Amino acid sequence: MWYRTKVSEILGIEYPIMQGPFGGNLSSVALVAAVSNAGGLGGYGGYTLSAAELFEVDQKIKAATHKPYNINLWVSDTDTIGGSVSDEQYQLARQLFKPYFDELGIPVPEKPGTFKSRFENQVEVILRQKPAVFSFVFGIPHPDILEQCHRLGIITVGAATTLAEAVALESAGVDMIVASGFEAGGHRPSFLASAESSTTGTFVLVQLIKEKVKVPVIAAGGIANGKGVAAALALGADAVQIGTAFLACVESNATDVHRQMLFSDAAASTTLSRAFTGRLGRGITSRIAKQLSGKEGHFLPFPLQTQFMSSLRAAAIEQQKWDMILFWSGQIAPILKHKKAEDLMASIVQETGNYFERLKA
Repeated sequence: MWYRTKVSEILGIEYPIMQGPFGGNLSSVALVAAVSNAGGLGGYGGYTLSAAELFEVDQKIKAATHKPYNINLWVSDTDTIGGSVSDEQYQLARQLFKPYFDELGIPVPEKPGTFKSRFENQVEVILRQKPAVFSFVFGIPHPDILEQCHRLGIITVGAATTLAEAVALESAGVDMIVASGFEAGGHRPSFLASAESSTTGTFVLVQLIKEKVKVPVIAAGGIANGKGVAAALALGADAVQIGTAFLACVESNATDVHRQMLFSDAAASTTLSRAFTGRLGRGITSRIAKQLSGKEGHFLPFPLQTQFMSSLRAAAIEQQKWDMILFWSGQIAPILKHKKAEDLMASIVQETGNYFERLKA
């Protein structure tokens, strides 16, 4: 059967379908449970959470499903030097973004405070709680962390945007690799080269990685239905990871307007931009992203840019100025149909099965 792959066997799941683990408070326990209970692998993005918050979320997931699930963290969760920026860098950002704050009638925020990485404390929760899968982006955890995961029976999954990153992940002993293609929504999780230079499409990337690595490969980006799953499997992927289609479901923690935008005509146009977080990410094209393209040198580094823009985002939502907000989305959004995770899973499974059955006829 098409769904019996290395990934489904190793993870003990019925279907090799993984839900993308969203960061930025877009993940939800309800979505993780819905996907895992339907035979896939639900995923929770926890990089913004404190260790205590992550522990609480994990407890809630365990109460909501007895099936395997994935917790995702960011190995590199800051681009700052010493956690802050100079006054000069802040003034450049302040001057560049001030017209947008003025338009919304709100003050430009003060320079963000010093950021301290949460990753080490978060990993302690992972090792204590032992989710079935620990996935990570923006780098490779220390060998000691990977060794402890293997000793505890936690499957490790790293994300690669290039062949070189995939080779590095396999060399480090990661169990599986997500091939994160250019089409995907959200941040580009590149770690060996700039995100701007790491923009290979999903189906090319899967083939490149399959030629060079032996661990299972998971295709991510531009997949939202059974046809996409079948295509990924045909090219050698052992599973798929689906983000935007699950983000659009009512079980996700996306706002109502975000889900509405994913089903709107606006979703036909997406842009890669650093304007909202300081790291390159894909979302529905916004006026700010378009107007500030080429001025990235005046943005604050991640995650200080996120902090700097938080009040602007809140005001834009309150005033319903949607063109000033980056709604995370992949390029596949215009074909979305389902608004419930259970319906989406059922449709994907049926469509994929129908495709492979037709090949036998």
